Amino acid sequence: MPDAGEALGLLQLLARRGTPQPSAALARELGLPRSSTYRLLGVLRDAGFVTHSRDDQRWGLGVAAYELGSAYTRQQPLQRVALPTIRRLVDETQQNVHLAVLHGRDVLYVIEERAPGRPALVTDVGVRLPATLTASGLAMLARLPYAQVRALFPSRSDFVQRHGVGPTSLTALRSELSQVRARGYAFEDGSVTTGLASVAACVFDHTGQPAAGLATTFASDLKTAERERLVEQVLAAAESLSQRLGFRASIA
Repeated sequence: MPDAGEALGLLQLLARRGTPQPSAALARELGLPRSSTYRLLGVLRDAGFVTHSRDDQRWGLGVAAYELGSAYTRQQPLQRVALPTIRRLVDETQQNVHLAVLHGRDVLYVIEERAPGRPALVTDVGVRLPATLTASGLAMLARLPYAQVRALFPSRSDFVQRHGVGPTSLTALRSELSQVRARGYAFEDGSVTTGLASVAACVFDHTGQPAAGLATTFASDLKTAERERLVEQVLAAAESLSQRLGFRASIA
């Protein structure tokens, strides 16, 4: 697959240069025809791996490249550190608990711990779901700068629904994220699976950036008092995990 090798070559070259480059310079250094270079850059741009500046006609690495590059360092240490906290939360709540990281406009589930007797979930390790439909995704998106959220969701076509529930525009998403920030946790009911709801809190890394979303899923008809208790437990677990990752509240 020469195209795959050429696309990787483009990304590696942009990474080595450190600053955005003209397409002609990229084509020349890689020994590619300009037409092939433009085509590959277009594909990588559509996937979020490169960005194009119309002002100076230069190409640089995109958000997806950053996410891919940082995913390895995030996930493996994160999984090792988070697993004991998650297992304790399952024991305390007797509910299913999962940990997810942002992957573009999606969340990627990296830990899934099931409680005995609880309903099966569509989420599992390696599963990706639209971030705007999940409590984990909303918890993390709410802690990103608005400009970054806007870059992730530039048009209405970027919003996906499973059961007719969830934001369908950037304005609606912005309103939802404001509520998440105000109360300190995210909530969804029926967005992913009818009859099931989730609450989630953001887990921060040592720099104060969202590292993951920690969530528990439960039956939608759970009594209010029990639901409020779950919120407290999830918030406490997320705070504990953030501290284990080196986060200090003064950073936020």
